[in-house]
Amino acid sequence: MKEHTLLRLGVVGSIIVALCCFTPILVVLIAAVGLSAITGYLDYVLLPALLFFIGLTIYAFWRRKN
Repeated sequence: MKEHTLLRLGVVGSIIVALCCFTPILVVLIAAVGLSAITGYLDYVLLPALLFFIGLTIYAFWRRKN
């Protein structure tokens, strides 16, 4: 992948996951669909996804620098 594509993907993914993780946006959407029972398990998915996208952003910055 190109460096700017990796950087864009990392930043956009980090922002989306951070919004879903730290605000009730995803909880409200899941409740509207009727899947409220899985809201307790969201942290098991969102926190590793946030770490992945932050790592991808750091890797893209490092790759762009070199």
